[in-house]
Amino acid sequence: MPDAVVIGAGPNGLVAANLLADAGWSVEVLEEQPEPGGAVRSDRGVHPDYVSDLFSAFYPLAAASPVLAGLRLHEEGLAWSHAPSVLAHPLPDGRCAVLERRGQETAAGLEAFAGGDGDAWLELHDIWERLGPDILGALFTPFPPVRSAARIAARLRAAGGLRLARTLLLPARRLGEEEFRGEAGRLLLAGNALHADLSPESAGSGGFGWLMSMLGQSHGFPVPVGGAGALSAALVRRLERRGGVLRCGERVQEIVVRGGRAVGVRTAAGEAVAASRAVLADVSAPALYGHLVDARHLPGRLLRDLERFQWDFATFKVDWALSGPVPWSAPEAGRAGTVHLADGVDGLTRFAAQIAMGQVPDRPFLLFGQMTTADASRSPAGTESAWAYTHIPHRIKGDAGEEGLSGLWDRREQEVMADRMEAEVERWAPGFRSTIRSRRLLAPVTLEALDANLHGGAINNGTTAMHQQLVFRPTPGTGRPETPVPGLFLASAAAHPGGGVHGAPGANAARAALRVRSPSDLLSRAQRALERRDRKGGRTGGSGS
Repeated sequence: MPDAVVIGAGPNGLVAANLLADAGWSVEVLEEQPEPGGAVRSDRGVHPDYVSDLFSAFYPLAAASPVLAGLRLHEEGLAWSHAPSVLAHPLPDGRCAVLERRGQETAAGLEAFAGGDGDAWLELHDIWERLGPDILGALFTPFPPVRSAARIAARLRAAGGLRLARTLLLPARRLGEEEFRGEAGRLLLAGNALHADLSPESAGSGGFGWLMSMLGQSHGFPVPVGGAGALSAALVRRLERRGGVLRCGERVQEIVVRGGRAVGVRTAAGEAVAASRAVLADVSAPALYGHLVDARHLPGRLLRDLERFQWDFATFKVDWALSGPVPWSAPEAGRAGTVHLADGVDGLTRFAAQIAMGQVPDRPFLLFGQMTTADASRSPAGTESAWAYTHIPHRIKGDAGEEGLSGLWDRREQEVMADRMEAEVERWAPGFRSTIRSRRLLAPVTLEALDANLHGGAINNGTTAMHQQLVFRPTPGTGRPETPVPGLFLASAAAHPGGGVHGAPGANAARAALRVRSPSDLLSRAQRALERRDRKGGRTGGSGS
């Protein structure tokens, strides 16, 4: 019987399992899919000569994560690679906003758009240099992050206090307008905010856009050499070297609760897998509390709150094997690993508004990845392994385009959506379609079939909006990995701090489990106490005889 059973071999589940194994626990990880990795996987499914990442691809949060740094995955063969430029956002007039690897170079590019914008960028970066380590500390530790929060509060007072706090709570549109005279800086903030489901008008989207921009400035948007799967493979190798067991193709159907405590799981095949100390679940909150744990073991308030749980936007993704570089009208875009495609901040607002109204956007905002530009091992020299994804509503009420997309996502609708995305790329890179050797379509239903945590193609395990963060994640009054069932811990991005590949939810769950003494631990302590008392009594009796 293992000490712990971990449900799900995504990055959070694997991080949790590694930390438990480091503490001397025996660990068994059960994964539904035939291979580990969750949303951090790669394959050659588009073309045999091209490596394609199925889901996530660029990892600024992984590069900044003290959790992953502490695992020393380079010792397991993991290496990182960077594109020459971090991010680009071309404009219709041929100019291009670029986030460069070096802050001074980013500032110089922004200065060309409007005098003073370079200094404004460096001032925002200076704030990051002062607050960034403690912000990351607050993100990557269990809620409430007392020490990091205290240091942030002290530095906020020194840096302007309430005024700076206000700045970080601004919508991305307003923050961009206050900080920059030109369009480039505004685009970098607003485009990065839409890596989550935060429109340019959402409260806090400015702070999130600033966070992602500064992570890109300080850490880049790195990629694992050889494909996203190299990160998962390193986590698996590390776990197995420490005695951990990984079993793929094993779907957990039920968490077994006995005597008011989680004591193991039951698989879809009917196998009971007991856990002597803890069960850690790298699954969505609705899956955990709505399916895996019987409702009779859960408070009614939690179940009612779960009815209000909000997913982040659905996602549609296309992978391409290209015969050559993307023929961007703005040449600067060809040096960036990530390219944002939208008609300015207004285009981003229009896109987000269409999603809010339940419409499939007619001109989708695209996040476009140039993987060979970031890592030359991904495809033959002179070619490009590329992808793009966009967001769509979960419940589709209509199509802002003319093709009548309904959300059925049969083959016709998938082809129409992919063609719409390619037409958008073609606007910024005339001749793009002539470079396509093959493509793969990943509709919302496909993404969920490949990873059950990607419900309807939602990639962040719940909205990033303020009403479902911190103490409100995944429901009000939670925010920590502990659950109402003793011995059961939420180890997925449904818990604080949420989405992104950084390992924090898994680490928080593992540390919470390590702090709790199981019934067997308490029994062992009681037995040792009795033995000590007996020994002491024996010595006393002997001396008086």
